Amino acid sequence: MNALPLARRAVLALDKTRGADFLAPLFFRLFLAPVFISAGLTKLLAFESTVAWFGNPDWGLGLPFPWLLAALATYTELIGGFLLFFGFATRLIAMPLMFTMIVAIMTVHWEHGWFAIAPSDPATSMAQPLAALGIPAAEESLANSEEVGKRLTAAREILREHGNYSWLTQTGTFVVLNNGIEFAATYLLMLLSLFFTGPGRFLSIDYWLRRRLMPQP
Repeated sequence: MNALPLARRAVLALDKTRGADFLAPLFFRLFLAPVFISAGLTKLLAFESTVAWFGNPDWGLGLPFPWLLAALATYTELIGGFLLFFGFATRLIAMPLMFTMIVAIMTVHWEHGWFAIAPSDPATSMAQPLAALGIPAAEESLANSEEVGKRLTAAREILREHGNYSWLTQTGTFVVLNNGIEFAATYLLMLLSLFFTGPGRFLSIDYWLRRRLMPQP
């Protein structure tokens, strides 16, 4: 059987799914909106502490103009989250939100590498294939994962002996927070996609405004 007609039919079948192409940006928006609303609201409710963290060089970020930068970050995240939810000015708000993610990556997470949660088992670590290629950062992460596993094992043994371990782990297991760029980079890429594609058809204010203001001939 000729493979070319089969490939053509497969491509045509896949093209039919484009009628639902609005779902991807919609889900991106619904995923990101509560993330940014929560981040902005947390900063707003503890704004003085946020300003102190932005400005303190010893235990904070050591940024200049901490009040101004804290206010910009707070309201960009808070307002931006609601704009994403409703799909209004999506491509415009994606730009300052991407900027806040880049700042977070460079000032908060970069020194901790990629992983948000430290891998605790070298055998299943996502760094393993990259380490096999000889990438130094991945090799370091892989070496550290063995040490993380030892510490988690020790912590579990202590808690089993001296604490109510089943109650402590009822809502989730213990992990070691690594605070790497993983989550911020993921949000950045999702925002980048929304910047280029927009909020999607039908279920966004931008879509209906565009139809009203720029009707197709």
